[in-house]
Amino acid sequence: MPNVSLVWLRHDLRLCDNPALHDAAQQGAVVPVFVWDPDGEAPWQPGGAHRWWLHKSLQSLRSDLEAAGSRLILREGPAEQALLDCAESVGATHLHWNQRYEPTLAAQAQTVADALNAAGCTPVFHETQLLHDPEGVETTSGGPYHVYTPFWKKVTGHDLLRTDAPPLGAPDLSGTVPDAWPDSTSVHDLRLHPKHHDGTDWTGGLADTWTPGEAAAHERLQYTLNHVIADYETERDRPDHDGTSRLSPYLHHGEISPLQVWQAVTDWADANDAHEEAKPYLQELVWREFAYHMVHHYPTIPDETYRDKFKDFAWTDDAEALQRWQQGQTGYPIVDAGMRQLRETGWMHNRVRMIVGSFLTKDLLIHWYHGERWFWDHLVDGNLANNAMGWQWSAGSGADAQPFFRIFNPVSQGERHDPNGDYVRRWVPELRDLPTSDLHAPWEASTRTLRKAGITLGDTYPKPIVDHSQARDAAMAAYDEVR
Repeated sequence: MPNVSLVWLRHDLRLCDNPALHDAAQQGAVVPVFVWDPDGEAPWQPGGAHRWWLHKSLQSLRSDLEAAGSRLILREGPAEQALLDCAESVGATHLHWNQRYEPTLAAQAQTVADALNAAGCTPVFHETQLLHDPEGVETTSGGPYHVYTPFWKKVTGHDLLRTDAPPLGAPDLSGTVPDAWPDSTSVHDLRLHPKHHDGTDWTGGLADTWTPGEAAAHERLQYTLNHVIADYETERDRPDHDGTSRLSPYLHHGEISPLQVWQAVTDWADANDAHEEAKPYLQELVWREFAYHMVHHYPTIPDETYRDKFKDFAWTDDAEALQRWQQGQTGYPIVDAGMRQLRETGWMHNRVRMIVGSFLTKDLLIHWYHGERWFWDHLVDGNLANNAMGWQWSAGSGADAQPFFRIFNPVSQGERHDPNGDYVRRWVPELRDLPTSDLHAPWEASTRTLRKAGITLGDTYPKPIVDHSQARDAAMAAYDEVR
Protein backbone atom coordinates (compact mmCIF):
# COMPACT_ATOMS: atom_id res chain seq x y z
CA MET A 1 0.00 0.00 0.00
CA PRO A 2 1.42 3.46 -0.87
CA ASN A 3 0.24 5.14 2.32
CA VAL A 4 1.21 3.96 5.78
CA SER A 5 -0.25 5.80 8.76
CA LEU A 6 0.83 5.67 12.37
CA VAL A 7 -2.04 6.09 14.82
CA TRP A 8 -0.68 7.48 18.07
CA LEU A 9 -3.04 6.18 20.75
CA ARG A 10 -3.12 8.25 23.91
CA HIS A 11 -6.19 8.36 26.17
CA ASP A 12 -8.35 6.82 23.43
CA LEU A 13 -7.86 3.10 23.99
CA ARG A 14 -10.78 1.86 21.91
CA LEU A 15 -11.76 0.86 18.38
CA CYS A 16 -15.23 2.41 18.15
CA ASP A 17 -15.70 6.17 17.76
CA ASN A 18 -11.97 6.66 17.33
CA PRO A 19 -11.61 9.24 14.53
CA ALA A 20 -7.83 8.90 14.29
CA LEU A 21 -8.02 5.15 13.80
CA HIS A 22 -11.06 5.42 11.53
CA ASP A 23 -9.55 8.01 9.17
CA ALA A 24 -6.17 6.27 9.02
CA ALA A 25 -7.91 3.05 7.98
CA GLN A 26 -9.46 4.89 5.02
CA GLN A 27 -6.03 5.86 3.68
CA GLY A 28 -4.08 2.59 3.66
CA ALA A 29 -1.96 0.61 6.07
CA VAL A 30 -2.38 1.35 9.77
CA VAL A 31 0.16 0.96 12.58
CA PRO A 32 -1.47 1.61 16.00
CA VAL A 33 1.19 2.80 18.49
CA PHE A 34 1.04 3.49 22.20
CA VAL A 35 4.07 5.22 23.76
CA TRP A 36 4.62 4.98 27.51
CA ASP A 37 6.25 8.33 28.28
CA PRO A 38 5.50 9.35 31.89
CA ASP A 39 8.28 11.96 31.91
CA GLY A 40 6.52 13.65 29.01
CA GLU A 41 3.54 14.24 31.30
CA ALA A 42 5.55 15.82 34.14
CA PRO A 43 4.76 17.15 36.66
CA TRP A 44 1.57 15.06 36.48
CA GLN A 45 2.93 11.66 35.59
CA PRO A 46 0.24 8.97 35.81
CA GLY A 47 -0.41 7.78 39.35
CA GLY A 48 -0.34 4.22 40.63
CA ALA A 49 -4.02 3.41 40.10
CA HIS A 50 -3.88 4.96 36.64
CA ARG A 51 -0.93 2.71 35.78
CA TRP A 52 -2.75 -0.41 36.94
CA TRP A 53 -5.75 0.47 34.79
CA LEU A 54 -3.52 1.32 31.84
CA HIS A 55 -1.80 -2.08 32.08
CA LYS A 56 -5.16 -3.87 31.88
CA SER A 57 -6.54 -1.55 29.23
CA LEU A 58 -3.57 -2.03 26.94
CA GLN A 59 -3.92 -5.79 27.25
CA SER A 60 -7.59 -5.50 26.32
CA LEU A 61 -6.89 -3.17 23.39
CA ARG A 62 -4.14 -5.45 22.11
CA SER A 63 -6.59 -8.37 22.05
CA ASP A 64 -9.25 -6.27 20.32
CA LEU A 65 -6.83 -5.10 17.64
CA GLU A 66 -5.56 -8.62 17.03
CA ALA A 67 -9.12 -9.89 16.70
CA ALA A 68 -9.68 -7.16 14.11
CA GLY A 69 -6.61 -8.28 12.14
CA SER A 70 -4.21 -5.61 13.37
CA ARG A 71 -1.64 -5.18 16.16
CA LEU A 72 -0.76 -2.83 18.98
CA ILE A 73 2.83 -1.55 18.91
CA LEU A 74 4.15 -0.58 22.34
CA ARG A 75 7.12 1.70 22.79
CA GLU A 76 8.70 3.63 25.65
CA GLY A 77 9.35 7.35 25.41
CA PRO A 78 10.31 10.04 24.81
CA ALA A 79 7.25 10.08 22.55
CA GLU A 80 8.91 12.20 19.86
CA GLN A 81 11.79 9.79 19.35
CA ALA A 82 9.65 6.65 19.67
CA LEU A 83 7.24 7.84 16.99
CA LEU A 84 10.05 9.03 14.72
CA ASP A 85 11.63 5.57 14.95
CA CYS A 86 8.32 3.85 14.15
CA ALA A 87 7.63 6.20 11.25
CA GLU A 88 11.09 5.59 9.76
CA SER A 89 10.87 1.80 10.15
CA VAL A 90 7.59 1.53 8.21
CA GLY A 91 7.93 4.53 5.91
CA ALA A 92 4.91 6.24 7.44
CA THR A 93 3.39 9.06 5.44
CA HIS A 94 0.97 10.28 8.12
CA LEU A 95 0.67 10.39 11.89
CA HIS A 96 -2.91 10.47 13.20
CA TRP A 97 -3.85 11.20 16.80
CA ASN A 98 -6.80 12.45 18.82
CA GLN A 99 -6.32 15.84 20.44
CA ARG A 100 -5.69 16.21 24.19
CA TYR A 101 -6.30 19.37 26.21
CA GLU A 102 -4.20 18.83 29.33
CA PRO A 103 -1.49 21.53 29.12
CA THR A 104 1.51 19.19 29.12
CA LEU A 105 -0.06 16.72 26.70
CA ALA A 106 -1.09 19.48 24.30
CA ALA A 107 2.48 20.80 24.30
CA GLN A 108 3.84 17.28 23.84
CA ALA A 109 1.64 16.77 20.77
CA GLN A 110 2.91 19.98 19.20
CA THR A 111 6.52 18.88 19.70
CA VAL A 112 5.74 15.50 18.13
CA ALA A 113 3.88 17.12 15.23
CA ASP A 114 6.79 19.45 14.45
CA ALA A 115 9.32 16.60 14.56
CA LEU A 116 7.29 14.23 12.38
CA ASN A 117 6.42 16.94 9.91
CA ALA A 118 10.09 17.82 9.54
CA ALA A 119 10.78 14.15 8.84
CA GLY A 120 8.21 14.07 6.03
CA CYS A 121 5.38 12.42 7.98
CA THR A 122 2.28 14.61 7.88
CA PRO A 123 0.60 15.10 11.29
CA VAL A 124 -3.21 14.90 11.37
CA PHE A 125 -5.13 15.50 14.58
CA HIS A 126 -8.76 14.72 15.36
CA GLU A 127 -11.31 15.68 18.01
CA THR A 128 -12.89 13.11 20.29
CA GLN A 129 -11.89 13.86 23.90
CA LEU A 130 -14.43 16.67 24.31
CA LEU A 131 -17.89 17.50 23.05
CA HIS A 132 -17.03 21.18 22.66
CA ASP A 133 -14.22 23.29 21.25
CA PRO A 134 -12.71 25.30 24.14
CA GLU A 135 -11.71 28.03 21.70
CA GLY A 136 -15.16 28.13 20.14
CA VAL A 137 -17.23 28.71 23.29
CA GLU A 138 -17.12 32.29 24.58
CA THR A 139 -19.12 34.53 26.86
CA THR A 140 -21.15 37.32 25.26
CA SER A 141 -18.34 39.74 26.11
CA GLY A 142 -15.68 37.39 24.75
CA GLY A 143 -13.31 35.09 26.59
CA PRO A 144 -13.81 31.82 28.47
CA TYR A 145 -16.55 30.97 30.93
CA HIS A 146 -15.79 30.92 34.66
CA VAL A 147 -19.18 29.77 35.95
CA TYR A 148 -20.73 26.44 35.09
CA THR A 149 -24.44 27.24 34.71
CA PRO A 150 -23.99 29.89 31.98
CA PHE A 151 -21.53 27.52 30.29
CA TRP A 152 -24.14 24.74 30.30
CA LYS A 153 -26.79 27.06 28.88
CA LYS A 154 -24.45 28.32 26.16
CA VAL A 155 -23.22 24.97 24.88
CA THR A 156 -26.64 23.31 25.01
CA GLY A 157 -28.70 26.33 23.93
CA HIS A 158 -26.54 27.30 20.96
CA ASP A 159 -25.75 23.85 19.54
CA LEU A 160 -22.07 24.12 20.46
CA LEU A 161 -21.67 20.46 21.43
CA ARG A 162 -20.32 18.08 18.83
CA THR A 163 -23.32 15.77 19.00
CA ASP A 164 -24.85 16.09 15.53
CA ALA A 165 -23.07 13.15 13.90
CA PRO A 166 -23.51 9.69 15.42
CA PRO A 167 -20.51 7.93 16.97
CA LEU A 168 -18.26 6.07 14.55
CA GLY A 169 -18.27 2.30 14.49
CA ALA A 170 -15.15 0.18 14.65
CA PRO A 171 -13.08 0.53 11.46
CA ASP A 172 -12.39 -2.42 9.16
CA LEU A 173 -8.72 -3.13 9.79
CA SER A 174 -8.53 -6.43 7.92
CA GLY A 175 -6.95 -4.87 4.83
CA THR A 176 -4.74 -2.34 6.58
CA VAL A 177 -1.74 -4.49 7.53
CA PRO A 178 1.64 -2.92 6.66
CA ASP A 179 4.30 -4.87 4.78
CA ALA A 180 6.30 -5.15 8.00
CA TRP A 181 5.52 -4.31 11.60
CA PRO A 182 7.88 -2.20 13.71
CA ASP A 183 9.43 -3.69 16.83
CA SER A 184 7.29 -3.66 19.95
CA THR A 185 7.85 -4.18 23.64
CA SER A 186 5.36 -6.06 25.83
CA VAL A 187 2.84 -4.63 28.27
CA HIS A 188 4.65 -6.32 31.15
CA ASP A 189 7.96 -4.72 30.14
CA LEU A 190 6.41 -1.27 30.64
CA ARG A 191 6.45 -1.98 34.41
CA LEU A 192 3.10 -0.36 35.10
CA HIS A 193 2.14 -2.50 38.11
CA PRO A 194 1.90 -0.08 41.08
CA LYS A 195 2.77 -0.27 44.76
CA HIS A 196 1.53 1.77 47.71
CA HIS A 197 3.94 4.31 49.16
CA ASP A 198 4.66 1.80 51.92
CA GLY A 199 5.65 -0.85 49.35
CA THR A 200 2.51 -3.01 49.65
CA ASP A 201 0.53 -4.22 46.65
CA TRP A 202 -2.85 -2.58 46.28
CA THR A 203 -4.10 -4.16 43.09
CA GLY A 204 -6.24 -6.89 44.65
CA GLY A 205 -8.99 -4.43 45.50
CA LEU A 206 -8.73 -2.79 42.10
CA ALA A 207 -9.05 -6.12 40.32
CA ASP A 208 -12.04 -7.09 42.48
CA THR A 209 -13.79 -3.81 41.64
CA TRP A 210 -13.01 -3.05 38.01
CA THR A 211 -12.73 -4.66 34.58
CA PRO A 212 -10.88 -2.24 32.27
CA GLY A 213 -11.40 -2.31 28.52
CA GLU A 214 -13.77 -1.15 25.80
CA ALA A 215 -16.20 -4.06 26.18
CA ALA A 216 -16.51 -3.49 29.93
CA ALA A 217 -17.11 0.22 29.32
CA HIS A 218 -20.12 -0.55 27.16
CA GLU A 219 -21.42 -3.09 29.65
CA ARG A 220 -21.31 -0.42 32.36
CA LEU A 221 -23.01 2.09 30.05
CA GLN A 222 -25.82 -0.38 29.46
CA TYR A 223 -26.14 -0.96 33.20
CA THR A 224 -26.34 2.80 33.66
CA LEU A 225 -29.16 3.08 31.15
CA ASN A 226 -31.07 0.18 32.71
CA HIS A 227 -30.57 0.92 36.40
CA VAL A 228 -29.12 4.38 37.07
CA ILE A 229 -30.31 7.22 34.85
CA ALA A 230 -34.00 7.20 35.80
CA ASP A 231 -33.24 7.90 39.48
CA TYR A 232 -29.88 9.57 39.09
CA GLU A 233 -30.88 12.94 40.52
CA THR A 234 -31.70 11.47 43.93
CA GLU A 235 -29.54 8.34 44.01
CA ARG A 236 -26.27 10.04 43.05
CA ASP A 237 -25.96 11.37 46.62
CA ARG A 238 -26.24 7.94 48.23
CA PRO A 239 -22.81 6.30 48.58
CA ASP A 240 -24.51 3.24 50.08
CA HIS A 241 -26.28 2.59 46.74
CA ASP A 242 -25.01 1.82 43.24
CA GLY A 243 -26.61 5.01 41.96
CA THR A 244 -23.88 6.51 39.77
CA SER A 245 -22.61 5.47 36.36
CA ARG A 246 -19.01 4.71 37.38
CA LEU A 247 -18.06 5.49 33.81
CA SER A 248 -15.42 8.05 34.79
CA PRO A 249 -12.38 5.72 34.53
CA TYR A 250 -13.58 4.42 31.17
CA LEU A 251 -13.97 7.99 29.92
CA HIS A 252 -10.61 8.97 31.34
CA HIS A 253 -8.74 6.19 29.57
CA GLY A 254 -10.78 6.63 26.41
CA GLU A 255 -12.35 3.18 26.41
CA ILE A 256 -15.59 4.98 25.66
CA SER A 257 -16.04 8.47 24.24
CA PRO A 258 -18.18 11.27 25.70
CA LEU A 259 -20.13 11.30 22.42
CA GLN A 260 -21.02 7.62 22.85
CA VAL A 261 -22.27 8.28 26.37
CA TRP A 262 -24.18 11.41 25.37
CA GLN A 263 -25.81 9.65 22.42
CA ALA A 264 -26.83 6.63 24.49
CA VAL A 265 -28.35 8.74 27.28
CA THR A 266 -30.24 11.07 24.92
CA ASP A 267 -31.52 8.08 22.94
CA TRP A 268 -32.73 6.57 26.22
CA ALA A 269 -34.43 9.85 27.12
CA ASP A 270 -36.15 10.01 23.72
CA ALA A 271 -37.34 6.40 23.92
CA ASN A 272 -38.69 6.80 27.45
CA ASP A 273 -39.92 10.40 27.24
CA ALA A 274 -37.60 11.05 30.16
CA HIS A 275 -35.61 14.15 29.25
CA GLU A 276 -35.92 15.67 32.73
CA GLU A 277 -34.69 12.45 34.31
CA ALA A 278 -31.69 12.40 31.95
CA LYS A 279 -30.78 16.07 32.39
CA PRO A 280 -28.89 15.75 35.73
CA TYR A 281 -26.61 13.12 34.27
CA LEU A 282 -26.00 15.09 31.09
CA GLN A 283 -25.15 18.10 33.25
CA GLU A 284 -22.48 16.04 34.99
CA LEU A 285 -21.05 15.05 31.60
CA VAL A 286 -20.91 18.73 30.64
CA TRP A 287 -19.23 19.56 33.99
CA ARG A 288 -16.36 17.44 32.66
CA GLU A 289 -16.38 19.67 29.58
CA PHE A 290 -16.34 22.77 31.78
CA ALA A 291 -13.36 21.47 33.75
CA TYR A 292 -11.40 20.99 30.53
CA HIS A 293 -12.59 24.39 29.30
CA MET A 294 -11.06 25.99 32.39
CA VAL A 295 -7.81 24.03 32.29
CA HIS A 296 -7.39 24.83 28.60
CA HIS A 297 -7.70 28.56 29.22
CA TYR A 298 -6.02 28.57 32.66
CA PRO A 299 -3.38 25.82 32.50
CA THR A 300 -1.98 26.60 35.97
CA ILE A 301 -5.19 25.50 37.75
CA PRO A 302 -3.80 22.04 38.68
CA ASP A 303 -0.83 23.66 40.41
CA GLU A 304 -1.82 27.12 41.56
CA THR A 305 -4.72 28.68 43.45
CA TYR A 306 -7.17 30.24 41.00
CA ARG A 307 -8.56 32.99 43.27
CA ASP A 308 -5.88 35.50 44.20
CA LYS A 309 -7.11 36.09 47.74
CA PHE A 310 -6.46 32.43 48.63
CA LYS A 311 -2.79 32.72 47.71
CA ASP A 312 -2.19 34.20 51.16
CA PHE A 313 -4.47 31.83 53.03
CA ALA A 314 -3.04 30.50 56.31
CA TRP A 315 -2.92 26.79 55.51
CA THR A 316 -1.40 24.56 58.18
CA ASP A 317 1.51 22.18 57.75
CA ASP A 318 0.40 19.18 59.82
CA ALA A 319 2.01 16.04 58.45
CA GLU A 320 0.43 13.78 61.09
CA ALA A 321 -3.08 15.06 60.39
CA LEU A 322 -2.53 14.66 56.66
CA GLN A 323 -1.41 11.06 57.15
CA ARG A 324 -4.41 10.30 59.37
CA TRP A 325 -6.68 11.66 56.64
CA GLN A 326 -4.89 9.68 53.93
CA GLN A 327 -5.18 6.42 55.85
CA GLY A 328 -8.83 6.87 56.89
CA GLN A 329 -8.05 7.29 60.58
CA THR A 330 -9.62 10.69 61.35
CA GLY A 331 -12.24 9.40 63.79
CA TYR A 332 -15.06 10.67 61.55
CA PRO A 333 -16.66 7.54 60.05
CA ILE A 334 -17.93 8.96 56.74
CA VAL A 335 -14.53 10.55 56.06
CA ASP A 336 -12.65 7.38 56.97
CA ALA A 337 -15.00 5.24 54.88
CA GLY A 338 -14.33 7.37 51.82
CA MET A 339 -10.57 7.37 52.23
CA ARG A 340 -10.50 3.61 52.72
CA GLN A 341 -12.74 3.05 49.70
CA LEU A 342 -10.27 5.12 47.68
CA ARG A 343 -7.26 3.16 48.91
CA GLU A 344 -8.93 -0.20 48.29
CA THR A 345 -10.76 0.39 44.98
CA GLY A 346 -9.13 3.41 43.35
CA TRP A 347 -12.45 5.24 43.37
CA MET A 348 -14.64 7.22 45.75
CA HIS A 349 -18.29 8.19 45.54
CA ASN A 350 -18.61 11.83 44.43
CA ARG A 351 -20.65 12.96 47.45
CA VAL A 352 -17.98 11.52 49.72
CA ARG A 353 -15.26 13.21 47.65
CA MET A 354 -16.89 16.50 48.58
CA ILE A 355 -17.08 15.51 52.25
CA VAL A 356 -13.43 14.43 52.53
CA GLY A 357 -12.35 17.48 50.52
CA SER A 358 -14.15 19.83 52.87
CA PHE A 359 -12.71 18.01 55.87
CA LEU A 360 -9.11 18.28 54.65
CA THR A 361 -9.24 21.92 53.58
CA LYS A 362 -11.54 23.32 56.26
CA ASP A 363 -11.51 21.08 59.33
CA LEU A 364 -7.78 20.41 59.05
CA LEU A 365 -6.86 23.60 57.13
CA ILE A 366 -4.47 21.61 54.92
CA HIS A 367 -3.80 22.95 51.42
CA TRP A 368 -6.03 21.47 48.72
CA TYR A 369 -2.91 20.57 46.68
CA HIS A 370 -2.08 17.74 49.10
CA GLY A 371 -5.52 16.25 48.56
CA GLU A 372 -5.28 16.69 44.81
CA ARG A 373 -1.95 14.85 44.74
CA TRP A 374 -3.20 11.98 46.93
CA PHE A 375 -6.27 11.53 44.75
CA TRP A 376 -4.14 11.71 41.62
CA ASP A 377 -2.03 8.80 42.74
CA HIS A 378 -4.94 6.66 43.98
CA LEU A 379 -7.81 7.30 41.54
CA VAL A 380 -8.41 5.03 38.57
CA ASP A 381 -10.26 8.02 37.08
CA GLY A 382 -7.47 10.49 37.91
CA ASN A 383 -8.54 13.10 35.40
CA LEU A 384 -6.31 16.19 35.66
CA ALA A 385 -9.02 18.73 34.85
CA ASN A 386 -11.77 17.24 37.02
CA ASN A 387 -9.42 16.53 39.91
CA ALA A 388 -8.01 20.05 39.96
CA MET A 389 -11.43 21.69 39.59
CA GLY A 390 -12.93 19.42 42.25
CA TRP A 391 -10.28 20.20 44.82
CA GLN A 392 -10.33 23.94 44.23
CA TRP A 393 -14.12 23.77 44.38
CA SER A 394 -13.94 22.10 47.81
CA ALA A 395 -11.39 24.63 49.07
CA GLY A 396 -13.41 27.59 47.83
CA SER A 397 -10.42 28.81 45.82
CA GLY A 398 -11.44 27.81 42.30
CA ALA A 399 -13.71 29.00 39.52
CA ASP A 400 -17.40 28.60 40.36
CA ALA A 401 -16.29 27.12 43.68
CA GLN A 402 -18.28 26.26 46.75
CA PRO A 403 -17.98 29.28 49.10
CA PHE A 404 -15.33 28.72 51.75
CA PHE A 405 -17.82 29.41 54.51
CA ARG A 406 -19.91 26.40 53.41
CA ILE A 407 -18.22 23.81 55.59
CA PHE A 408 -19.60 20.28 55.53
CA ASN A 409 -20.42 18.78 58.90
CA PRO A 410 -19.13 15.20 58.55
CA VAL A 411 -21.66 13.87 61.07
CA SER A 412 -24.77 15.35 59.49
CA GLN A 413 -23.46 14.54 56.00
CA GLY A 414 -23.09 10.92 57.03
CA GLU A 415 -26.53 10.80 58.59
CA ARG A 416 -28.15 12.39 55.54
CA HIS A 417 -26.41 10.46 52.77
CA ASP A 418 -25.73 7.13 54.51
CA PRO A 419 -28.85 6.99 56.69
CA ASN A 420 -28.71 3.25 57.37
CA GLY A 421 -24.95 3.21 57.82
CA ASP A 422 -24.36 0.61 55.11
CA TYR A 423 -21.54 2.57 53.49
CA VAL A 424 -19.68 3.17 56.75
CA ARG A 425 -20.14 -0.45 57.87
CA ARG A 426 -18.73 -1.64 54.53
CA TRP A 427 -15.55 0.42 54.75
CA VAL A 428 -15.09 0.88 58.49
CA PRO A 429 -15.90 -2.67 59.68
CA GLU A 430 -14.69 -2.03 63.25
CA LEU A 431 -17.87 0.05 63.69
CA ARG A 432 -20.27 -2.43 62.12
CA ASP A 433 -21.92 -3.45 65.41
CA LEU A 434 -22.73 0.09 66.53
CA PRO A 435 -26.39 1.07 66.40
CA THR A 436 -27.14 3.30 63.42
CA SER A 437 -28.07 6.13 65.76
CA ASP A 438 -24.46 6.24 67.01
CA LEU A 439 -22.62 5.17 63.88
CA HIS A 440 -21.72 8.58 62.47
CA ALA A 441 -20.58 10.00 65.83
CA PRO A 442 -19.28 7.05 67.86
CA TRP A 443 -17.67 9.32 70.47
CA GLU A 444 -21.17 10.33 71.53
CA ALA A 445 -22.23 6.72 72.19
CA SER A 446 -22.50 5.53 75.77
CA THR A 447 -19.72 3.49 77.33
CA ARG A 448 -22.10 0.53 77.50
CA THR A 449 -22.97 0.81 73.79
CA LEU A 450 -19.32 1.02 72.79
CA ARG A 451 -18.38 -1.93 74.97
CA LYS A 452 -21.23 -4.02 73.54
CA ALA A 453 -20.03 -3.21 69.99
CA GLY A 454 -16.45 -4.16 70.88
CA ILE A 455 -15.14 -0.63 70.39
CA THR A 456 -12.51 1.16 72.44
CA LEU A 457 -12.09 4.70 71.18
CA GLY A 458 -8.45 5.54 70.75
CA ASP A 459 -7.64 1.84 70.37
CA THR A 460 -9.90 -0.12 68.03
CA TYR A 461 -11.12 3.10 66.38
CA PRO A 462 -9.57 6.58 66.69
CA LYS A 463 -11.05 9.46 68.59
CA PRO A 464 -11.88 12.47 66.38
CA ILE A 465 -8.71 14.14 65.17
CA VAL A 466 -10.36 17.55 65.63
CA ASP A 467 -13.54 18.92 67.14
CA HIS A 468 -15.62 19.92 64.12
CA SER A 469 -17.24 22.91 65.81
CA GLN A 470 -13.89 24.33 66.93
CA ALA A 471 -12.31 23.53 63.58
CA ARG A 472 -15.09 25.39 61.80
CA ASP A 473 -14.49 28.47 63.93
CA ALA A 474 -10.77 28.33 63.21
CA ALA A 475 -11.42 27.98 59.47
CA MET A 476 -13.73 30.98 59.44
CA ALA A 477 -11.18 33.03 61.37
CA ALA A 478 -8.53 32.16 58.77
CA TYR A 479 -10.97 33.03 55.99
CA ASP A 480 -11.74 36.41 57.60
CA GLU A 481 -8.06 37.27 57.30
CA VAL A 482 -8.08 36.99 53.51
CA ARG A 483 -11.57 38.02 52.44
